[in-house]
Amino acid sequence: MLRLAFYSLLAAFALSLAAIGAVLWWILPSLPPAEQLHDVQLQTPLKIYTADASLIGEFGEKWRTPVAITKVPLALKQAFLAAEDDRFYAHSGVDWMAIVRAAFNLARSHEKRQGGSTITMQVARNFFLTPEKTFTRKLREIVLAMTIERELTKDQILELYLNKIFLGQRAYGVAAAAQVYFGAQLQDLSLAEYALIAGLPKAPSRLNPVSFPTAAIARRGYVLRRMLELGFIDHTSYDTANGAPLAVKLHGQAVETEASHLAEMVRAYMREKYGDDAYTHGYRVFTTATSDAQFAAVNAVRNALVTYDRRHGYRGAEAHVELGQKATRELVEMLDPYQPVRDLTPALVTAVKEREIDVLDRAGTTRHIAWEGLSWARRYKAPDQVDAPPRTAAEIVSLGDIVRLEWYVPQPTGTLKTSAATPNKPDQGYWRLAQLPGAEGALVSLDSHDGAILALVGGFNFERSKFNRVTQALRQPGSNFKPFVYSAALDNGFTPASFINDAPIVFDAPGLEGAWRPENYSGTYYGPTRLRDALANSRNLVSIRLMREMGVNTVLKHAGRFGFDMRKLPHNLSLSLGTGELTPLQLVAGYAAFSNGGFRVEPYFVKRIESANGEILYTAQPKQACSTCEAAAAEEEPEDLQALIAKQQQTPTHIAERAIDAQNAWIMYSMLKDVITRGTGRRALELKRADLAGKTGTTNDLKDAWFSGFNGQIVTTTWVGFDDSTSLGTQETGATASLPMWMDYMRAVLKDAPLAEVPRPGGLVTVRIDPNNGLVAGSGNSRAIYETFRTQDVPRSVESADTHFDSSPTKANTAEQIF
Repeated sequence: MLRLAFYSLLAAFALSLAAIGAVLWWILPSLPPAEQLHDVQLQTPLKIYTADASLIGEFGEKWRTPVAITKVPLALKQAFLAAEDDRFYAHSGVDWMAIVRAAFNLARSHEKRQGGSTITMQVARNFFLTPEKTFTRKLREIVLAMTIERELTKDQILELYLNKIFLGQRAYGVAAAAQVYFGAQLQDLSLAEYALIAGLPKAPSRLNPVSFPTAAIARRGYVLRRMLELGFIDHTSYDTANGAPLAVKLHGQAVETEASHLAEMVRAYMREKYGDDAYTHGYRVFTTATSDAQFAAVNAVRNALVTYDRRHGYRGAEAHVELGQKATRELVEMLDPYQPVRDLTPALVTAVKEREIDVLDRAGTTRHIAWEGLSWARRYKAPDQVDAPPRTAAEIVSLGDIVRLEWYVPQPTGTLKTSAATPNKPDQGYWRLAQLPGAEGALVSLDSHDGAILALVGGFNFERSKFNRVTQALRQPGSNFKPFVYSAALDNGFTPASFINDAPIVFDAPGLEGAWRPENYSGTYYGPTRLRDALANSRNLVSIRLMREMGVNTVLKHAGRFGFDMRKLPHNLSLSLGTGELTPLQLVAGYAAFSNGGFRVEPYFVKRIESANGEILYTAQPKQACSTCEAAAAEEEPEDLQALIAKQQQTPTHIAERAIDAQNAWIMYSMLKDVITRGTGRRALELKRADLAGKTGTTNDLKDAWFSGFNGQIVTTTWVGFDDSTSLGTQETGATASLPMWMDYMRAVLKDAPLAEVPRPGGLVTVRIDPNNGLVAGSGNSRAIYETFRTQDVPRSVESADTHFDSSPTKANTAEQIF
């Protein structure tokens, strides 16, 4: 009998071994190889930074920020162990005791109240197996968990789990959850917040603390009790954490520098380069923009558009609601459809007094706006018409209006400084009624020597309009295009001292619907005018006649050397007034040649691409302007090896092609400096810098306002206008609407920077000329001024010429008719 029992047990054991062997023979081939367990790739989003490593954007379906186990706070690890697997450091991947306990509870209650899955089994399931719920998959999960335990350490397994686990709201991993729910780093959270996160894996949707706060608090309490039972925390810590209020709200990406239009450009670039892998492989892209320059650009655009908008009056409330007898919470909910835009905060008018109002903001805080924050709001009637100044608050707003407000701090420089929250010293500013600007704007700034984009703002607010006006808005540049016409003139026999008649002209040709009668903006004509004066004061008639003398094709070919597409520019004299459509990026790239000594550079915005582990995958190698390289190339190579190596190290690998020669570039720089010192850009003298040059631009009916300006290092273009090409209004020229934006930006980025003049090349000579005829002045001429010429272009002496220009009003105002 004993022998029979022994053989029966032996047979059962053999059958068990055979069954186990059969299962392993069946399961093992379908499991991942051991080396794959050591090379787990987390799906990590694309992250985009400024050149100085400030985050500007993050793209990917899964929000994840991988964190090393050594950086995970102990309390958070203990919270997860208490909630999910308190025997994690004791079992070998499968907790048989937990499985038996779960099976017993299921048999007793017929409900699945607790599972038997360990953290290791969850790692196996989440990384390597399908989500199907079958017996076969469960067997694979158990076998794979035991394999993982042999190949990886416990800390390695826990690190994979804490970075992989889904925690709701597209957050994968504990670091992402900390940002999404609390807007904070892991190390900055409290015990209550650790317990809340640790409770989410059980049911991320049903326990979502934003949607189901009661369920989330209950789950948090369970995790804290388990931590107390396991000795991870004491009673005092438990009581404090368990009674903590649920301070949860959804937070967006932890963007450090606002540059949404630039971030979108990088996203499109990476998608083109890497396909969908761009969003999952953890690429880190460093742009050419700097955080300081971008911050200055964002503020400059914001200030210019808000200031323009205020000049044209208050357009009224965004919406109106009936207040009734609603509680404060219900009133705040009425603001839910209205999101903050920049620092313009939505608010609900709750009280209107004689010369003051009270408003309720989205945080449920009542803000008081005194008369100094209301008195500006003259009612808008038309682009050039506003009502009389208001006398009472009731003329401006009504009870139940949904309006915008801003914190305003007057600045001695005349620029705006605003903040979304009251500063520590409230006496320095006050709340002011505001509104979302109707006009739009753009700013783009380059390092003129290699085309690196230092700052880019494609509109007032990316969430309101994703249209990138820097790269996508084709607008007429108006007089902002004139420097390219004048540069062509310098290459075709003209000098800054050449005279062109500034007088009316009429074009009446069969191809025209009617006679074309171009005018100067002022409506005044000045007769024969030197080119330097004509450019400084933006004389339209001079530009037209100058282009007519050179020929349209000559100017088109010259413009093509700056990178403009000749096929898309007008093939007629209107080109001289900037009627061709260009983007701000195209314009600023063209102006870069005047700043860098005459080289054509290509704008670029990606400086470096790194893999998730820091490997450099791409480094930009832009073509660079290099005036000294031309001189060095003409020299004989040094015989000394060290000298030769030093020379090669100083020479850029990729040298940009020339658009114009150095003499042309410097003379244009000199002429465009006069735009600021005594021309249409005189307002920029406030910056008190002698190295600045630029040009205003205004189009017909004042639909576009431009300013492009530079020194020897930085070139920047700004634009203001309406997307539907509505007129900006009378007097809203480039000097009025766009130049202040340029000035605000350049004031910030050039603060404390030394002067950066465009170096004067050889081949130029400066002589005294008679301003009345442009010829070299005699020694006794008291009216003489200095002018610079190419050596071969120096005019004759006045004594050898019989030249005089009649600039009387009669001559200047006589129209020339062209058929």
